Amino acid sequence: MLFGKIEYLNLLPFHIFIKRFISSSQIKMGMEHKKNVPAKINYAFKKRRVDAAFISSIEAKKYKNVKLGIIARKDVKSVLVIPSRGAKKDAESATSNVLVNVLGLEGEVLIGDKALRYALKNDDYIDLAQLWNQRYKLPFVFAVLAFHKDEKIYKKIEKNFGKYRVRIPQYLLEKAAKDVGIEKSEVLEYLKLISYNLDRRAQRGLQKFYKEAAKVI
Repeated sequence: MLFGKIEYLNLLPFHIFIKRFISSSQIKMGMEHKKNVPAKINYAFKKRRVDAAFISSIEAKKYKNVKLGIIARKDVKSVLVIPSRGAKKDAESATSNVLVNVLGLEGEVLIGDKALRYALKNDDYIDLAQLWNQRYKLPFVFAVLAFHKDEKIYKKIEKNFGKYRVRIPQYLLEKAAKDVGIEKSEVLEYLKLISYNLDRRAQRGLQKFYKEAAKVI
């Protein structure tokens, strides 16, 4: 079981959970050695270099998935467009680059931890998840947990993560804050914006995105 790991703060609670949930040290090592940004994880998943991963929503439609994702119910602060800058896609992204077109925006796209750092220091940006919610009254799903095989394992992960209360140890909180370049309190506030439950409203948001994306791709 090779798991593709996105190295963004938004998945810190899941990474803590999975290390406690999975007992095999070999699986843990596999997860640690398949780390990258979303666009690269998407590619590794399509090439079957990893068995499962949170892959970008725009790439996930044709793959099997469980009801876990990276979801913003309203704002997210880590997926932005900066209108004052020239049009530029984020090479780390797939879904967000399409979302900008769906929303009819222009500017530079920023995602992930660098976007969060920017949002905490500036106010000249548009939060894409917030604008999506204002326009369609639905959550936005940035990624879903897709898999190629071992469905029973991922169903079990889905079931257990859904009822697991993740507590972030202080040493990991301090490391995350240092790695991202923000305060510990800002890490915790940011994580409150992230949901992982691909419930009915989130699924409706995902289907709405697919419908709107088909118009601009």
